[in-house]
Amino acid sequence: MTIAIRTRVAADAEWYDTVHAQILKRSGGHAEGLLVHVGLATADGFEILEVWESAAACEHYNQTVVAPLVAELSAGHVGEQPEMTTEELEPRGLVLPRAPVVF
Repeated sequence: MTIAIRTRVAADAEWYDTVHAQILKRSGGHAEGLLVHVGLATADGFEILEVWESAAACEHYNQTVVAPLVAELSAGHVGEQPEMTTEELEPRGLVLPRAPVVF
């Protein structure tokens, strides 16, 4: 079942840009099961909205790629891991023609 995930992060857009660039570098721009990823700057940090083919695909990618990278960067040159809140949503009216990923 398709799911949407909204993550709010209390960090500046530079933190997002650093993490996003490293994820792209390490994954080759491929995330099995990811349909949409959008990062948005907000007044108090940034927000990520993702749509996944399944909860299992989302959990696997976050556990094997995102979480280890965030932990590594937080312990190293980027600084302390920012506060994050994540919410699972049920997408409605989603239309996604298959196309190459653009970054």
